[in-house]
Amino acid sequence: MQNGQLRIYLEGTLFAAIAIILSLIPLGIGSSYSISLGTIPLAFYAVRRGLVPGIFAGFIWGILHFLLGTAVVLTFWQATIEYVIAFTVLGFTGYNSSKIQKLIKENHMDKAGRAIVLATIVGSLFRYFWHFVAGVIFWGEYAVWGLDPVTFSLLFNGASMISTIVVTVIVLLILLKRAPRMFIPQR
Repeated sequence: MQNGQLRIYLEGTLFAAIAIILSLIPLGIGSSYSISLGTIPLAFYAVRRGLVPGIFAGFIWGILHFLLGTAVVLTFWQATIEYVIAFTVLGFTGYNSSKIQKLIKENHMDKAGRAIVLATIVGSLFRYFWHFVAGVIFWGEYAVWGLDPVTFSLLFNGASMISTIVVTVIVLLILLKRAPRMFIPQR
């Protein structure tokens, strides 16, 4: 691995560590709804570095839940879906990073902002799809108010996703306005 690549992945590990620290801030109601502040640094990193590094950082963030003992594990498959797959696919936020960086370099901030919003939505949809699946399969028996597992998972994971997207987008757009060059790595 070349020094440049090593730097990118060390940076990803650092952002995953920041994400796990922010995840420890309690912003949930019960066990089914929370705002995931860790999405902010992960989404930023994915936009800054791209798809593959974003996927790597998401994977590390998911694994850190196990290492810190914050993962709630019912079964092997539930843990794999909710911590390995769901956090890894959040890295898809970086699918369009080169376009976003080009827009920033060309000073098209409105278009860059819209692209960041879309990228955040895409990455979050990928992540929360897997939380939805796990909610239906593994958490459905804990559904409140007599809801069926699909409705329960859709409502609670959907509310968590929307809240997380809103908070993440607000922070990333503030960063874009105040310090747009932060999104462009100095290779």
